[in-house]
Amino acid sequence: MLLRSPHILSMSDLNREEIESIFQTTDTFREVGGRPIKKVPALRGKTVINLFFENSTRTRTSFEIAGKRLSADVINISKSSSSVSKGESLLDTVKNLMAMSPDILVVRHPAAGAPQAVARVLDKTRIINAGDGAHEHPTQALLDLLTIRDHKKKIEGLHVGIVGDIAHSRVARSNIGGLKTFGAKVTVIGPKSMIPSGIAGLGVGVSYDLAEVIPELDVIMMLRIQSERLGLRPFPSLREYSRAYGLNLPILQRAKPDVVIMHPGPVNRGVEISPEVADGPFSLILDQVKNGVAVRMALLYLLAGEFAESEA
Repeated sequence: MLLRSPHILSMSDLNREEIESIFQTTDTFREVGGRPIKKVPALRGKTVINLFFENSTRTRTSFEIAGKRLSADVINISKSSSSVSKGESLLDTVKNLMAMSPDILVVRHPAAGAPQAVARVLDKTRIINAGDGAHEHPTQALLDLLTIRDHKKKIEGLHVGIVGDIAHSRVARSNIGGLKTFGAKVTVIGPKSMIPSGIAGLGVGVSYDLAEVIPELDVIMMLRIQSERLGLRPFPSLREYSRAYGLNLPILQRAKPDVVIMHPGPVNRGVEISPEVADGPFSLILDQVKNGVAVRMALLYLLAGEFAESEA
């Protein structure tokens, strides 16, 4: 099945059938990572540019590995190495890159809506949103949904708790959309100062007490505090925050015996999650990272391979 849109900008652009199609394509690429030579020729002759204006380890590296495993030519550009550091605008940078005829542009930017603005000036180049400010992170949501499905064998009917800095989390926004599409029950949990007003309008429950709600959860998705997006700290201290909303072994004893724990990274050990929990038997954190490569391989292939061939 072809995707309706030539871009991946938001989870709201994808319906359940399209997400299932992405997962089916992902499944065909999973085994590549286990080969002695981790490469297939699916995107030979295609060019992928990773344009990252925010720091990143997992997302940027997995997009680079995904492109190279598909035999694409991959170019990485950061803010410090681009002419944006000399005063050039984002759109002028993009227009200059487009003159070099890349096939896919992967964009991470601190401004919400930046990938959408870029998409409006593109012609044949496809764009993937790798995170725009506190707005969305659709590829993270896709790999999270896949990880849940792998371990729970379903998504529909599960109760997923998203814990932490909801107000500044693009991961939370994208995951809420994806989880609701698949019929999961979602509860956001955190201090009142970190949960945006009106979020219940997205069809989620709201709790300010992790200890109270944890026995009901099938999946616990921990989030880090987005310190780079905060002004004044919205809680007394990190110690107080960790005491109320950190996931540790004592509070985990209240959870279901088959609960799974997720975190998009980077992990602040001892703040939102203890080392014993992050490295424990319920943790799927490294499974998320592993799935990220295969999911991004699928998206690159669908946009630069299958989608492009359908329009030829």
